Amino acid sequence: MRTGITIQHARDLTRDTGAVRSDITGFVSVIPKARWPSGAVQGDYLELPLYSYGDLLGNRGRLIFDPVARRAVKSFFENGGVECRLLGLCVESKDDLLVDDPFSTLFEPLLHRLRGEEDIGILSMPILSYMPVEYRGMDIEVPYQPVLELFLAHCREMNNRFLIIDAPRDVHDLPLRRWVRRFRRKNQPTASYGAIYYPWLMSGDEMFPPSGSVAGIFARVEKANDPGGVRWPPANQVIRGVTHPSVDLTYKESEAYNDAHINPILSQPTKGVVIWGARTLSEDPRWMYINSRRIVSYIAEQLRRDSEWAVFENQRPQLWAILERIVRNRLDTLWDAGLLAGDQPGLEYLVKCDEEVNPLEVRNAGQVHVHVVLRPISTAESIVVELRLSAGGSVIEGV
Repeated sequence: MRTGITIQHARDLTRDTGAVRSDITGFVSVIPKARWPSGAVQGDYLELPLYSYGDLLGNRGRLIFDPVARRAVKSFFENGGVECRLLGLCVESKDDLLVDDPFSTLFEPLLHRLRGEEDIGILSMPILSYMPVEYRGMDIEVPYQPVLELFLAHCREMNNRFLIIDAPRDVHDLPLRRWVRRFRRKNQPTASYGAIYYPWLMSGDEMFPPSGSVAGIFARVEKANDPGGVRWPPANQVIRGVTHPSVDLTYKESEAYNDAHINPILSQPTKGVVIWGARTLSEDPRWMYINSRRIVSYIAEQLRRDSEWAVFENQRPQLWAILERIVRNRLDTLWDAGLLAGDQPGLEYLVKCDEEVNPLEVRNAGQVHVHVVLRPISTAESIVVELRLSAGGSVIEGV
């Protein structure tokens, strides 16, 4: 190299944003009015990042959060979780959770915060399962259902986020299955972003909802199978820190729950207490299983983050070529991690970013579109992912 001349590598050659995380859990808690911090109002929230159960025990403000969420945090770390967020929502009474429009009345600030924490991959609000239900013959009405629907829609909006739902307390058999069936059908556009678990768990005489333990197992399975751990279903896994399920299901009984897309928890004499299902709430065969949903969500979110920088660049064929290369390189990496089908990289996925997918009206709107076709390892058919990138916010369609 001649004196005074420095080689500058082109900044467009690589755009590595790092791997998306899907194992961090957000536990939503409630803070009753008697425990509100000074100056708080309804809808305010507190956030506590936790990396061990000891972090919670050592925090002087831990008693502000409801005991159900604190128990879920303990179960999460007992079962292999490594990081979570405890978010306490200031409520005046339990009636605040039993409204038709929870977003406008209570949850808007909290959801705004959750949108800014992109690496939270799992969401749960275990206190909801303690709320009362109403029986009408063999059917039940769940007054807090609008909150569950709000969270499902939020998980779909965030894409790489999944809701773990506890069965309502003391609801069993046909009434539970009938409610879940109605709930699934009502929420089909978002149903693949959530799963429900039954029955509750016991530790000696203590009974508690399973979502904290299940979230820990999600994280444990993912971390044990890195890279690409989301391809493994969080099922046939032993639940730690419990003695038995609150209801002792037979294998035949568990089939009825599985058919209703309720993931049963069983006690196996030679193994312990295990999760015996990995189904989402979706009726769509593509998204029937949790790992299928999470694989595609993970891939789509990774591609979105890798590509977002492009919205600030001038539209030109060179930009399209760079985007194609970056997306294809990422897919090669994901194939190598076992997330994509095919005997060799590139065999079963396609990336297209050119004038055809970016016509004049798209370019004039300040957008960049990338068309991706891929087949995840757990599915029999290809999935189309449309990345629509813009300075006003990126959108992923088709997943």
